Amino acid sequence: MNNSVKILVAILIILIIVAGAVLGYKIKQDKQNQEVDIEETASEEENVVVEEKKEVQIFQGNNRPIAVMIDNHKDAWPQAGLQKAYMVYEIIAEGGETRLMALFKGVDLEKIGPIRSARHYFLDYAMENDAIYVHFGWSPQAQSDITKYSINNINGIAEDGTTFWRVKDKAAPHNAVASTQKILQSANNKRYRTTSNKESVLKYTTDEVNLEEGQGATSVTIPHSTLQVVKYEYDEENKVYKRYARQKEQTDWDTKETITTKNIIITLCDNYTLNDSENKGRQGIRNIGTCDGYYITNGKAIKIKCIKSSREEKTKYQDLEGNEIQVNDGNTFVNICPTTANIKIEGPEEPVPSNETNTNNT
Repeated sequence: MNNSVKILVAILIILIIVAGAVLGYKIKQDKQNQEVDIEETASEEENVVVEEKKEVQIFQGNNRPIAVMIDNHKDAWPQAGLQKAYMVYEIIAEGGETRLMALFKGVDLEKIGPIRSARHYFLDYAMENDAIYVHFGWSPQAQSDITKYSINNINGIAEDGTTFWRVKDKAAPHNAVASTQKILQSANNKRYRTTSNKESVLKYTTDEVNLEEGQGATSVTIPHSTLQVVKYEYDEENKVYKRYARQKEQTDWDTKETITTKNIIITLCDNYTLNDSENKGRQGIRNIGTCDGYYITNGKAIKIKCIKSSREEKTKYQDLEGNEIQVNDGNTFVNICPTTANIKIEGPEEPVPSNETNTNNT
């Protein structure tokens, strides 16, 4: 073999080796790129899973709610436990006073109260929340309806003195309190169901609800009566509303911290005086049907409809297009007040009276 042929063969061999090396490198790079793509896809899928697993915090677990009647007379202030309730209903009572019903789920509280007597219309909201109803005494109508609807209830007057106790730093009748542990012990003794798989009344969402189309609502004034005027002032930094009543800041009995709420719902429905056997001016409310209302959160308010088809059924809260409203994951105060109440919702723009176009209980 002459030299020229040898050189040609050598060149061919070198070219083959180089081509093989290039091909091998390309295959290796493609494999590495595929692995990176797989890792990125897996990472994206993991992120999706994390998002899917995000759960509502204010209403979780299978603990059955406890609904406690809270005294709202000025001599009962400050109250204990309101900040730990996932919902608090405020409704008119006799003499222009209001009474509160605080709902607790899966929390451990050493003191709740002061606890006062039952009123029959609060039972509507205890039933729709599937709650054990806790009270200290009752009106004639409430006593009758508790029996009629077979409501699981714990009555302080009928207890043996271990579930409820009276404290010394407030005067009777504004000083009866209880703890969640004592309440649950009593519920177990009565063989009440203490778990629940019922869904929440409100449609909570973990995505922040900002009501972009709503009116400004940095100050909300709700006169339940000439005596009991409630006001909420928006804390923009913490995105909650501070609660005031009768021009006084509401605070917790033990922590002394200001009571705040993430959400406010206003339901406008008329009240009337009952003609019961005791003639104490006790009230009733016309809450069955469709009532006008407002949903307020994060400094904004929208008009809503509050629809309750019967005393036992859950209230449906819908926007004016008929869609169930989504509610921020946080505690809620539900203020149920007369259609004639001069409610003021104020924000950066001009104050807007909320009850100009009410068509309640249609």
